[in-house]
Formats: sequence, structure tokens, C-alpha cells
Amino acid sequence: MEHKVPTIKEIAKKLNISVSTVSRALHDHPSIGLRTKMQVQKLAAEMNYEPNQTAIQFKQGKTFTLGLILPNLREEYFSSAISGVEDAAFKHNYNVLIGQSHDLVDRERNILETMRKHRVDGVLVSISKQTNSIAHFEQLDKYNIPVVFFDRVPDVPNIHSVWCSLYYSTIEAVTFLFKKGHRQVAYIQGPQSLNIKNERLEGYIEAHKREKIAVNESLIVTTDLSKEGTEDAIEKLLSFKTRPTAILAFNDHVALDTIQYAKMKKLKINKDISVVSYANWPITSYLDSPPIASVEQFPYEQGSRATELLFKLLNTKLPEGSFPYENIVLKSELVIH
Repeated sequence: MEHKVPTIKEIAKKLNISVSTVSRALHDHPSIGLRTKMQVQKLAAEMNYEPNQTAIQFKQGKTFTLGLILPNLREEYFSSAISGVEDAAFKHNYNVLIGQSHDLVDRERNILETMRKHRVDGVLVSISKQTNSIAHFEQLDKYNIPVVFFDRVPDVPNIHSVWCSLYYSTIEAVTFLFKKGHRQVAYIQGPQSLNIKNERLEGYIEAHKREKIAVNESLIVTTDLSKEGTEDAIEKLLSFKTRPTAILAFNDHVALDTIQYAKMKKLKINKDISVVSYANWPITSYLDSPPIASVEQFPYEQGSRATELLFKLLNTKLPEGSFPYENIVLKSELVIH
């Protein structure tokens, strides 16, 4: 038998009072006497009455829900970012609706449209590797839905963003390899759309300049982040007559594919070839041949800071477009394993 959800009207009818009186009594309004309040609240408890959240949200103009769009959830890096977002949202009594773009811009657009239709109050996003335009995010301005980009941040003006600078840590990482005696240091970079501020490449070049070592451009190769793409990049590096003795990998995922492929080629990790990466996944410490160092990008803090910035936008009563754009930059850190 279908259970009928009790309403304020039913409570009012049973007590022979008005609906407005019941509503005020349930909200402890000072205009309602103590006896009436107690009668209403007692009956509401007996009937298992629960407030109609949809009606409340409509009245307040909020759904108390944030949208979060990420490339994927299988990476520990983004799982940590989710924890930062959810912990910050929980403090504000908000829920988080999560969608995976799987690095596909069309999917990113579809998820965003679904979130808009569900009337999320704000959106947090780390863009896909295919995202070359943020026009679909800019459309949210028409609906007064603020957006904060984090981690993978588009290189465009007039956006709210939180990201981790990698320039100085990259210089430190490459210099660390030079001090280890490496002179042929390769760099496997990610898709151009994700080399947003090109800080990895700029840091790589700067480290060579500081050590007065010429940059060999043939040692800079690109992966689309797929296993096959990374293997093609490594194969190219290993085919050189004077092959690199160290590799700077775009992230830990690329580093793991690099290590696996090098081992398949009978190379001894951190002897024949050393690997330094980005992201610093804790799980890499359980490997028998982990990267010798990794750049920590603090995904939890990025997620948390981005969420707090979004709440700042939601809670600031200023005319549309008059809130100054904030660009929060965190400092990365090279972790030696």
C-alpha cells in the first residue's frame, strides 16, 4: 500500500487551525503561543511530517546544491579534490552533484546543461583536455550561476580560478635530476589544451638555462594521456642513439605508464632511467620502482579553496558583473621519495 506523505493542511485540519498557524508553529514563530506550538509539533512528529524541501528551496531561491565537473574519478588526484569540495560544502550545509567529462568536451557541455536544469546554485570545474572554449560556462551568467575553475584552469581573462603554480617546482625537479648526474633529461608533456600556462615547459627550459645546459628539443615529446599515446612518446625517446637517462612526466599516470613500458624494455628504473612526475599520488609509494620524486599539487586544498571562493560569490550581494575576479594561486612542492 502506498504511503501518503503528510502535509501541513492535514495537520491544520486535525487541530482545526489555519495552515499559516501550523507553518508558524513549526518554525517557532514568536506570534504563536506555546500551547499551540507544542500541539502542532507533537502531531507533526506523530504523523512523521517532513518539510517539503522543494517548496522551501523555491521560496528561498536556492537548491543548496553545487555542481562539480571533473575529467574522471578513477584518479586518486581528483578523488582528493572531491573530498576538499565536499568537506567545504558540508560546512555550508550544501550537497554536491558530481559529473565526469571523461576528458570529452561534448560530455562536459551535456553535464553542465543537466546541472543548470537541476538549478545548481554554483559550479566548480576542472576542464577536459578537449576544452578550447569556455562559451558553455559563460552561458551560466544569464542564469546567475557563478563558476569557479580549479586545477585545470583555462588561460582566459575574467574568470574565478584556483590553481597550483608548477614553474618553480619544475625548475627544482629538473635541477634535482641534473645534480644526480643526468644531462639528457626528457620531458613528456600533455595535450596542448592542458599545457594551459605552460609552466612545466617553461620551468624545464629555465632549469637548463640556469645550469648552462642546452635544451635538446627532440627530448620534448607529447602524449594525449592515453596509455598508447604515452608508449608512443617513450618509444620515440628510447629510439635515439643517445637516449635520455631521466624523464620528467606530465603526471603520475603518465609516469606509471612510462615505468611499466621501460621495464618491459628491460630497463632498470632509477638506474638505467629515472622518472620524476607531478601529482604525488600516495599509491606510488607502494610500487617497487616508484618515481624518484614528484611535484605535490595539493588537490584537496585546491578543491576546498575553490569551494570557499564559490560560496563567497554566492553570498556577496553585488550587482551582476561587479564582483572582482579572483585568481588564487597555490605553491607546489617537490617531494623526494
